[in-house]
Amino acid sequence: QAQAGWLQHDFGHLSVFSKSRWNHWVHKFVIGHLKGAPASWWNHLHFQHHAKPNCFRKDPDVNMHPLFFALGKTLSVELGVQKKKFMPYNHQHKYFFIIGPPALVPLYFQWYIFYFAVQRKQWVDLAWMLSFYIRFFLTYLPFLGLKGTLGLHLLVRFIESNWFVWVTQMNHIPMHIDYDKNVDWFSTQLQATCNVHQSWFNDWFSGHLNFQIEHHLFPTMPRHNYWK
Repeated sequence: QAQAGWLQHDFGHLSVFSKSRWNHWVHKFVIGHLKGAPASWWNHLHFQHHAKPNCFRKDPDVNMHPLFFALGKTLSVELGVQKKKFMPYNHQHKYFFIIGPPALVPLYFQWYIFYFAVQRKQWVDLAWMLSFYIRFFLTYLPFLGLKGTLGLHLLVRFIESNWFVWVTQMNHIPMHIDYDKNVDWFSTQLQATCNVHQSWFNDWFSGHLNFQIEHHLFPTMPRHNYWK
């Protein structure tokens, strides 16, 4: 599931085929049938992220501030001045690993993707999603039964969620997070991204998104070329 996630990311960025429509078609298959999520939902969120990375209220990836976490030096000070005590932010480095990575995919994404597809009437995406669940249950029900199959699905989502959050946060969250200052596009991308050491394992584990700077500056570039 994690590697299918990096694969759909490639197609979503139109970085595999030379023709855009081929990327769009295969993207629907990979994220819909192999992962059970709607391509329209990913596009809607991810395109906003690339347009304004780490910009509060414009980048969906940092919308957890201030409900769960206090992100960025500027926003953290702002919360302190306003004395907004939603959470014990001085301990967020401890509880992040409890409510962040384990819960995002199985508890939030799992229901929201269906809500998104139905609300926006993305019936093609919904059909691809249902094909994933039909295939999954037909495969495992005979061996594990209903409870076992549901348990397996939850376990897979739990592990995938940790994997996904570790990768997506390590190359953005350490960087500058603030309100949109209308800085030029190039500078906006650079101040919100950082790279992680290259190794065979890191390249595989992160889907080459350890080269986050290159990815944000050249989002349609095939990932195996980032190192160049």
